Amino acid sequence: MPGEADIASVAALLADETRTTMLIALSDGRAFTASELAKRARVAPSTASEHLSRLVASSLLVVEKQGRNRFYRLADDSIVEVMENLARLAPQRKIRTLSEAESAKAVHRARMCYNHLAGTLGVKLTEALVEKRILRVADTGYIMENEGIAWLEDFGMTNGMFKKRGPRLIPWHIDWSERKHHVAGNFGAAFANNLFELHWIERQPASRAIRLTEQGQSEMEHVFGLRF
Repeated sequence: MPGEADIASVAALLADETRTTMLIALSDGRAFTASELAKRARVAPSTASEHLSRLVASSLLVVEKQGRNRFYRLADDSIVEVMENLARLAPQRKIRTLSEAESAKAVHRARMCYNHLAGTLGVKLTEALVEKRILRVADTGYIMENEGIAWLEDFGMTNGMFKKRGPRLIPWHIDWSERKHHVAGNFGAAFANNLFELHWIERQPASRAIRLTEQGQSEMEHVFGLRF
């Protein structure tokens, strides 16, 4: 019979700055090669490979082979939730350069939390969905009813999750930078994907931050009454 969970072993993995940097880089749901993650963590490729091997062995990461390349990705989105919860408890790093300041601002403003929106943009959009009565606040998340589903379908979200009618619970996460809730789960992923398809948002290179396009800024104000 197995004993209790060995939390200390996982905590030891997360206690290393190189490994946490890699996990954070992967927290927007994308996959990266060892060399790309080495560059993000500012370590030698051989050092990165050692850390990645430990993360894979501990089932925090999975590897996908594609031709000559090996791509690493998070094993599942629960790891992001752990990282986000730790981020709320952790002190923020001191900014030492203009580049670091701009990068931090971009991540706080809007970022991907695995497959859904976070940061100021994610929180403000969630609040707008509640204000427009598309979602209703509940004890452990948000309730979406038929009226909300109809609005979202008109908005272009024809995801299979809307085939079943009736109330359903939408999970939330507490945003570590805003200290407020944003939508998560399948709904959060579908909503973010729709904004990408509408070209309202786009990814920033070499960052988990995203940015509003010029069209997105205009439409956010028109549809949701939000100005950024």
